[in-house]
Amino acid sequence: MKTGFRFNMSVLHTWAGLLLSGLLFAIFWTGTLSVFDKEIDRWMMPQTRINMDTAPKLSVDRDIVPLLNTLSEGATAWSIVLPSERKPFLALGYDTKESHIAKRNSFHPVTLEQLPASNTRGASRFIYPFHHNLTLRKGNIGAWLVGIASIGMLCLLVSGIVIHRRLFTDFFSFRVWRSFSRGNLDAHNLTGVVLLPFTLVITLSGLMIAHLIYFPKAPDAVYEQMHPQAVHTQKTPAKEITRSRQKIDSKSKAPKAKEGAGNSPARRRFIGESQGRVTPKASGEFATITSIDPLITATEEELGHGAVYMVRVSNPADAEGVIALRLSGDKSVAQNMDNRRFSVATGAELEHFESSSVTNVFNFVAGMHYVQFDHWPLRWFYFVAGLGGCVLIATGLLHWTQARNQKHDGTRFSIFFMNVHNLSAVMGIIIATGAFLVANRLFNNSVQFAGVLVRDLEVYVFFSVWMCCLFHGVIRVLINKRSGYIKAWTEQCWAVAFIAIAAVLLNWLTTGDHLIKTLFTDAYWPVATIDLLLISSAALGIFAARKLSANLELNIGS
Repeated sequence: MKTGFRFNMSVLHTWAGLLLSGLLFAIFWTGTLSVFDKEIDRWMMPQTRINMDTAPKLSVDRDIVPLLNTLSEGATAWSIVLPSERKPFLALGYDTKESHIAKRNSFHPVTLEQLPASNTRGASRFIYPFHHNLTLRKGNIGAWLVGIASIGMLCLLVSGIVIHRRLFTDFFSFRVWRSFSRGNLDAHNLTGVVLLPFTLVITLSGLMIAHLIYFPKAPDAVYEQMHPQAVHTQKTPAKEITRSRQKIDSKSKAPKAKEGAGNSPARRRFIGESQGRVTPKASGEFATITSIDPLITATEEELGHGAVYMVRVSNPADAEGVIALRLSGDKSVAQNMDNRRFSVATGAELEHFESSSVTNVFNFVAGMHYVQFDHWPLRWFYFVAGLGGCVLIATGLLHWTQARNQKHDGTRFSIFFMNVHNLSAVMGIIIATGAFLVANRLFNNSVQFAGVLVRDLEVYVFFSVWMCCLFHGVIRVLINKRSGYIKAWTEQCWAVAFIAIAAVLLNWLTTGDHLIKTLFTDAYWPVATIDLLLISSAALGIFAARKLSANLELNIGS
């Protein structure tokens, strides 16, 4: 029996891969798509396809404040997200006298007309959340599963380095035309070696930025040690909280929603100190809001054009109100939490918020993971590297099953199970993503269909198609344990091609935005890019399906 450190690492690599690779593929796939989440949103939300090249710069005082005064009389807070290249519309958040639960609406940056509601979650509200919590939000169970899978990925990377005997040689080896088994293993080795720094950094940073989920009591422990009296005096007994909530409910059908009400006092203080999220108290003394445009102009003269991306006004009609100009992080890798603060009544400068050195280290790690900065070559690098990570995971799974299929003809239950698992884990989520896009264009921003909200129905389509891919794999492998899995892969590759082409055609038919228009006559790159990626996916699907069909004929012939 083999023993030793390298052998133990090989066992770890095998079992961690078999147990976690399906989940890891889903995380890497949705993470890769999230690199272009805003562009996918533009594809799925045609009403937001606005060319910012021809849009004039908005005046907050002339254009936005009168609009907010009309929409949100008696509001306690305004948020103004200015139009940008990737989000080419004005986003306003505000509350009203009737309800202090914030409303968020989008407006055209030229006409200032309210845009129709987006009856879809899009990529930013489905694909991106799926990446970090699998849409299992209750008790943060999804985030915990992602964390476990991430630790498993780190184990796979380290054990892969240990068991790899020819690390340098395999960097230059890719014998794709020799045989499927050889080409698959070379692809696994090559992506593992070339992308090792990327996969290590992206996995470790993903764990680090979710620290408050994995260590929720950390702020309480630290702040209770530093300021025990301040923390304890803020605590309210549970009975008093319950009584106060009952009083609110009896007085109003729409109780006030306080920001951060679900956080402990220590955690609120930690968020306030680290991220600058502080809500000032109102004095009750009326004041007319000062001019905001000069504040933005002065800040951008100091920090550069486009430095301000958001204006947050707390208590806009109060003498103690605060205008906070939140600074854009487009020009740096690190997320920018800094903001400039001014008095609502006078426009006088107040104490600005600047992140500490420790917070800036965290902001750099988070920014490196979220890749929201304005650098298109790096964004494409992340996208290609993310796809490479998907290839690394998929080829590892195929390597294990391919060797055993040849030896046992798929007769063992473990091989049957992994054949179906690999198909549904890899092809299933790819086809489900395409179906998600197709459903979006078929429903074409309708509010409901058959009594179900379309935004929910698109998600149901995603998971239903994924389950159909699983059942299809089970049936094919049960019918023919020897070569049924090849037939299933072939048919699902054809499905990828069909769905990708259908998505491009439906985009043309429902919006009029075909590739000739978005590339040449009225160029709009976000939509053109998604269409081109879909066509490329269709071409790869057809190529893979034809190769698999030829392989299936050889298999049957032998």
